Amino acid sequence: MILAGCSSTRYIEDYQSIVKKVKIDSIDKNLEEEAEDYIQKDIRPAGKLGLNVQIYNLFNTKNGKYKTSNIKPLGTPPPILDSNLVEISRNQIEKFLKTKGYFNAKVKSKIEVAKQKATLTFTAEQGSPFLINSFQQHIPDSAVKAVYDEYIKPRTAIIEGTRYDEDSLVVERDRIYHTMREHGYYDFVRPYVRYVQDSNQNNSRVAVNLYIDNPLDSTTKHRVYTIGETNLIIAPSSDGFVEEGLLDSLKAAKPAFRGLRYIDLSKKFRRNPITRYDFLREGDVFDIQNETLTYDRLYQLNVFKNVRIEYNKAKDSSNKVEPVILLIPQKRMSNRIEGEIPFNDGTVGFTLSNTYTNNNFLKGAERFQFQIKGGLQSRRSEGKSIFSDIYQRDFSVSASLSVPRLMVPFMDIPMMGKNGMPFTTFSTSYQYSLQKDVTVRRIFTNSVTYDWVETKSKLHSLTPLNIEYRSGRILIDTLDESDIDKNNANKELLKNNSYNIRILGRQDFTLGIKYAYSLNADKLLENRNFIYFRGNMEVAGNLLQGITSLLGQEHNPSAGQYGKVFGLPFNQYIRPEVDFRWYKSLGGFRQFVARLNAGVGYAYGNSDAMPFDKLFYAGGSSGVRAWQARTLGPGNYNRSVISSAIARNAAFGIDQLGQMRIEGNLEYRYLLINKFLGGKLKGAAFVDFGNTWNIAPGNPQPETYFKFDELDKQIAIGTGLGLRMDVQFFVFRFDLGLKVKDPQFRGADQWVINKFFSGGKEFKAQYAITNNPDVYSFLQYNFGIGFPF
Repeated sequence: MILAGCSSTRYIEDYQSIVKKVKIDSIDKNLEEEAEDYIQKDIRPAGKLGLNVQIYNLFNTKNGKYKTSNIKPLGTPPPILDSNLVEISRNQIEKFLKTKGYFNAKVKSKIEVAKQKATLTFTAEQGSPFLINSFQQHIPDSAVKAVYDEYIKPRTAIIEGTRYDEDSLVVERDRIYHTMREHGYYDFVRPYVRYVQDSNQNNSRVAVNLYIDNPLDSTTKHRVYTIGETNLIIAPSSDGFVEEGLLDSLKAAKPAFRGLRYIDLSKKFRRNPITRYDFLREGDVFDIQNETLTYDRLYQLNVFKNVRIEYNKAKDSSNKVEPVILLIPQKRMSNRIEGEIPFNDGTVGFTLSNTYTNNNFLKGAERFQFQIKGGLQSRRSEGKSIFSDIYQRDFSVSASLSVPRLMVPFMDIPMMGKNGMPFTTFSTSYQYSLQKDVTVRRIFTNSVTYDWVETKSKLHSLTPLNIEYRSGRILIDTLDESDIDKNNANKELLKNNSYNIRILGRQDFTLGIKYAYSLNADKLLENRNFIYFRGNMEVAGNLLQGITSLLGQEHNPSAGQYGKVFGLPFNQYIRPEVDFRWYKSLGGFRQFVARLNAGVGYAYGNSDAMPFDKLFYAGGSSGVRAWQARTLGPGNYNRSVISSAIARNAAFGIDQLGQMRIEGNLEYRYLLINKFLGGKLKGAAFVDFGNTWNIAPGNPQPETYFKFDELDKQIAIGTGLGLRMDVQFFVFRFDLGLKVKDPQFRGADQWVINKFFSGGKEFKAQYAITNNPDVYSFLQYNFGIGFPF
């Protein structure tokens, strides 16, 4: 690719040249970047690497020349010099400078060619900028003038004494248009707003005059309209409406109720769940914001594929507009099958799920989902099939029902749809997990969750009722001595992992509350500067402790005395977690992201340990990407402390969890190829760091505990490169992580990056001896959909 791209000149004719450099001289630095946008795209240099041109050269050259037919839409053609495009660019830059107040600006162009490589130089003589010395408004309609004076003039973009800028005039015109449409002026259009500039003055000054004209076809002033009777009509099917003149016949057949005529030709929707999100109410002054709000909420119901709002003026000549909301339903049911294959040098597995969705379950835009999911994980061994040693089996079934409103018993909750669609979600699930020869777990969960939007960027989620039942059983056999090696290994497994195995084998009950708050989640797909924050808090057991205390039950878990509900001990803990990110746009498609994720789980009162599924893990495709999930930490833990390969094998996946996690990521994102297989191929370079730790007493491995004074020795560091295939609606991601510093080792040996470049074979061979059957991998492959964060 590099050889093909670096020699673009050899594919062009002798009289042609490739534009390698474009310079703009003598232009205000604040305007230089904008001026570059007026250079015609076909003569813009391809950049230092020119990857898009390299791809184009690979697929669109033949016999030493560029193809003239059957051109593949891959990459970008080279910028071949065209004097006509140079002149157009020069003229556009000159016009641009005049719009920025440099009325006397002149721009000259210069072309220099050497060895079929061209350099373009655009030199400007800007002259003095014209400043606004007066700004006058001419508004004959007193009502319109009152609106302008109250809502627009205090924050006008046209300020006396500043440089004239045509963009400011455009901004002012748009503000006037939208403000008038928000205050009842249904007929108001942009051409009513015009400007007259008087620059025939000395000392580079210009006077700006604003005119808001009255309607040409009316002897009266601008009219303020109110909302009349609304007609909301749902088409009979997803094919849409087929009859012309349908409204008049329907109006005669069905009367309006409270200013709204609801007609459902599909017979699949109840009235209230749909009309609740019609914000065009009879008697209100026309406001374009209410129209936009109605569009947004009806689309967010996720049951209509098309929403159209039209208006008819009242036939009685009153100042009323009658909205007609036309809705075309989408298909109600869908089924989605998904699969995932996580793998590295030592393990391979798969997960397969089937999700059935009904978007209008109870005829009120309720979303019902039913999912079945299963998977397994196996260790890879030479000379054996990839699934000969399956150590993990998982199965789950879940169902949820989301209702597009807040359903709170015994309370009258005001309608909260103006900032975003609220939801009440009822969910239930059953999870089954089998770790070969170690444990089997079953978890049954029921919850009610409320999601609402404070503003577009501030989201809340509250789960006031979260009920969990866990049943675990230990499968480690320490009584059968027919295989003495396995018996010893099982005893060692229990000894070295007694803390985690003990909580895996418990039967218990949880009644808790969850709350989550996120800031700027709506901006995550935008390349701009912003801060993202998400905070979660989960608290369990406090209510049950209070009730059982009143009933006289003891709560002393260290002495084996637990408060119980339905004969089972209940969990009591607190689990906060935060995710903080800084997104910095670097121009174009370049972006820098810094992320810090931290969480801790602390058991107290009726519990001496966190539930197993509430523990934290490090690594994975969205964490420290140089490690597979659940293979990093906790602390300085090294699995070689388990001396038996059999015990080490059985403990895989349960011995590297912790009660505390800190992970950080630094990622630089950039564009590689603008046109590649129907999308954009983007790249990423990243550095990740973090680990998990234990904080509660009782763990037999002291090296797993968090020690602030040894934090530098307990942090793992990884780096790597990634590819993102952006096809507009999806981003397919591949990241290759490389271990730099591994805290399971001691001293200088932690810097495993040195071993990667020298002595890696011997290092891995020694690791295989001390940590058998684990295989050390310097590299970790990560596949996913969407950005990691």
